[in-house]
Amino acid sequence: MKYYPVYLDVKNKACLVVGGGEVGTRKVKTLLDCGARVTVVSLAVAPELFQLVRAGAVTLHRRTFRPGDLDGMFLVIGATDDPRLNLSVSREALGRNMLCNVADRPEACNFILPSIVNRGDLIIAVSTSGTSPAFAKTLRRELEQRFGPEHADFLSLMGQVRRKLLKTAHPPEAHKPLFEALIRSDLLRWIKEKDIGRINALLRKIFGKEYEIDALPGEKS
Repeated sequence: MKYYPVYLDVKNKACLVVGGGEVGTRKVKTLLDCGARVTVVSLAVAPELFQLVRAGAVTLHRRTFRPGDLDGMFLVIGATDDPRLNLSVSREALGRNMLCNVADRPEACNFILPSIVNRGDLIIAVSTSGTSPAFAKTLRRELEQRFGPEHADFLSLMGQVRRKLLKTAHPPEAHKPLFEALIRSDLLRWIKEKDIGRINALLRKIFGKEYEIDALPGEKS
């Protein structure tokens, strides 16, 4: 099976997780991190998930799954420890042409969840097309060592510079060599070392004094 790589926008979309154990909790947290509106259906609820429910971040129905739970949902994840229940969720969802994932059962899914390295706006997804989740996790750990928190700060800075440039009268194609100069520089190392002086000197050299860190927009678009 070859999967079509894609990143889904789930912000403000209704998503259902069937199962409230450790696996279900991990799926819930990933969806929340991406801005989804998450509902959980489960008799069992892990302590960490219960804290999310108490905080109002998750809607919980503490009962067994019903087909009507799929009404209005964008996607569903089956994450119980009952294989028959997970397959029942899958059949109902696929019958409605919904996006459906069942933990550790790629044959019951129409999409799979890769191992993820998350560094702010840098998202690296690793998949073995369901053939070896263990190897995917090994590769993820290697990538986590290669790409540290400084990469998140690097991309944040690049985004701030880009937003400010887009407000100027320069044509977008004129920006490409400027960003390539940033990427070729030692900026990533200076960010890791928190060397603000060298960072600002580089920004002044390439873009001008008005692009020093304190002058850049901090909000995200």
